[in-house]
Amino acid sequence: MSEFMRSSDAFTWSMESDPRLRSTIVTALVLDRSPAWAEVRGRIEQLSHELPMLRQRVVESPLSAPPRWVYCDDFDLDFHMRRIAAPAEGFFDEVLELARLTQMEDFDRARPLWKITLIDGLADGGAAVLCTFHHALSDGVGGIQIAKALYGLSDLPAKRHVPEEDQPQLLDDYRDAGLYGLRRLGDLTIGAFAVVPHLVLDSVRRPEQVLISATELAGSIYRTVRPVQKTGSTLMVHRTLNRRLATMEVGLPALRDAAHRCGGALNDAFIAGIAGGLRRYHEKHHVRVGTLHLSMPINLRAKADAPGGNRITLMRFDVPVGTVDPKKRIQQIHQRTEKIRHEKSLPYTQWIAGLLNRAPRWYIGSILRHVDFVASDVPGIPVPVSLGGAKVLMQYAFGPTIGAAVNVTLVSYVDTCALGINVDAGAIPDIDVFRTCLREGFDEVLSLAA
Repeated sequence: MSEFMRSSDAFTWSMESDPRLRSTIVTALVLDRSPAWAEVRGRIEQLSHELPMLRQRVVESPLSAPPRWVYCDDFDLDFHMRRIAAPAEGFFDEVLELARLTQMEDFDRARPLWKITLIDGLADGGAAVLCTFHHALSDGVGGIQIAKALYGLSDLPAKRHVPEEDQPQLLDDYRDAGLYGLRRLGDLTIGAFAVVPHLVLDSVRRPEQVLISATELAGSIYRTVRPVQKTGSTLMVHRTLNRRLATMEVGLPALRDAAHRCGGALNDAFIAGIAGGLRRYHEKHHVRVGTLHLSMPINLRAKADAPGGNRITLMRFDVPVGTVDPKKRIQQIHQRTEKIRHEKSLPYTQWIAGLLNRAPRWYIGSILRHVDFVASDVPGIPVPVSLGGAKVLMQYAFGPTIGAAVNVTLVSYVDTCALGINVDAGAIPDIDVFRTCLREGFDEVLSLAA
């Protein structure tokens, strides 16, 4: 039977019918010198045999079944791994420009959804590597798991056989789609038999409690899928296909200390820093701002889950951007994020994603296009690593805006928080001004640290 996409992966795949919701992730590795390319290529080739998704492409399914992963019989490693030279004495700005163009491109959907580009000839003999993959392939935490295998920090699974050809025939497609539907129906039936008797019994014993729980669950699901009619910002309203990228570094110990001194977590201080920057950006343009809509990925990945795939759910809530006091802002954000992390809808993420996959595309757009910003905190690699003999100096990730004005993604590396800033140029045309405001917003938060 074909390997069907999980509902959350299918959601990131199908929403790209609107190109403004494209789900491309680009990571940039900064190296002290050019790596041994043959060694890197050999490591990636080995990984492609251990992680099936690196050799699989996506095909559509009949009968309303989700898309499927099938092995690409035209797989060519050299198509996915490329090496180019930067202009003479190239600087990181050239790397960012190439990353920006890559961020705006679509994938060749007849091939696996990833590519790696080595950029040689940077200033002081440095180099950079751009890793690009579709969000349906993996989320941020899964990407770090793959990176650990690439750096040799974790063992690879036992080598598995990859078929040379995996092209299903038309009747096979319908057979597999039908079997998938029957299996899903069977799962629902078994689940109903397991739950309904307890629900009936509880309804007799504790009718009020059952009614309250059902109401709370319905309200939680509604908060997850409700459309957003307009942006919270009256400044960052325009949405385009154009992107601009920037980077920033924040000390990890200081940011964590600032959070803990306010009773929050690192992620709370991270969001508070972005909120402070957004407030300053609006003030710079003489626009008042109160609360803004945030989309935040919630990690649902278990230790037993294999690398790859999306084990996250996107939760949306309002952030008090207008709060000037950074301590109070962290505390307010902590209260809201804690509430979000305990939403009753979280165990039903795949079920909700399955329903959204059958919703009209305009409805998906209404959920995402009026979000003001996306903030993603990805725990990275805590020790120095090397790639092909070259030291990794820093790693930035540029997550997709998926309809928002800006995505700020934090990936920690050793004792530094590396921020990848991806803005919609229609909503934020002056990225240098925005980056300065963001720096000032984090300085407000860091002032709370020892």
